[in-house]
Amino acid sequence: MHQISLNIGPAAFRIASTWRQPLDRLTNLYQDYPEPVDQHVDFTVRLEPEKPWRRFVRPSVHIGGDFWLPDAAPLPLAQGLLAAEMGMNLQMALGWRRHLLLHASSVEKDGKALIMTGLSGSGKSTLSAMLAERGWRFMGDEFALLNLDSGEMHPFPRLISLKNEAIAAMQQTVPESRFGPEMKATPKGDIRHLVPPKEAVVRMHEPAKPGLLLFPRFGYEPELRDMGKSEIFVRLTQASTNYVALGEVGFQSLTRFVDAVPTQAMDYQSLEQAEELIESLWSQLA
Repeated sequence: MHQISLNIGPAAFRIASTWRQPLDRLTNLYQDYPEPVDQHVDFTVRLEPEKPWRRFVRPSVHIGGDFWLPDAAPLPLAQGLLAAEMGMNLQMALGWRRHLLLHASSVEKDGKALIMTGLSGSGKSTLSAMLAERGWRFMGDEFALLNLDSGEMHPFPRLISLKNEAIAAMQQTVPESRFGPEMKATPKGDIRHLVPPKEAVVRMHEPAKPGLLLFPRFGYEPELRDMGKSEIFVRLTQASTNYVALGEVGFQSLTRFVDAVPTQAMDYQSLEQAEELIESLWSQLA
């Protein structure tokens, strides 16, 4: 099998593929990322045909690796890049134990991290991509990594997964050279990956203190709302893929986070509205 290795924040991956095409696309998009020291990796992802003839006849990609889902449907070879990204997500979600994982986007400014989490379609990926073009350091799109001891947020600056209308919105701001191929009609809609600014890669081992937690919601009149700590805690446990596996240390880490980090629910109808609300909140932080 063909293979490449990538170091992304604190995690290192080996991606092996029966086909060269997905790895060529990964190599191009991750060209500024370092290889793991001594090729030591935390996880392996495998992209291979579910049946031998599927390598050539209507080729389809089955996602395997150290951790895999037996019922996951294969993807067409044209979506091999998406399969690789999903494979890396799966390894982290099921196998990572060094941090509490939150399904969230995060950016940093002034040494503090803004963490945004919410349901699919809330716009957190688009918001983090937009802020990264406007003076914030991009820290991650898929996962926010909370240090179990210090409470700091650690970067995991993977490619930014833009969906549907968000693609056109970011094309107005970002050069075409930083986009991957557009994949139509995937299980998650139309998807195009965006390479983060180079600063995100250069500083991907630099943590930040949590400064603000947002629960954004797109498509509603702009508004900021307070939230009770019990609601915040429950929603974050639902947003974590390894909270249960971490046991008591996960509970303690999340409790400290909820007690210490200012939190708001934010409704918005445009990126401009969201940026205005975020900057207003940020200016009020001590």
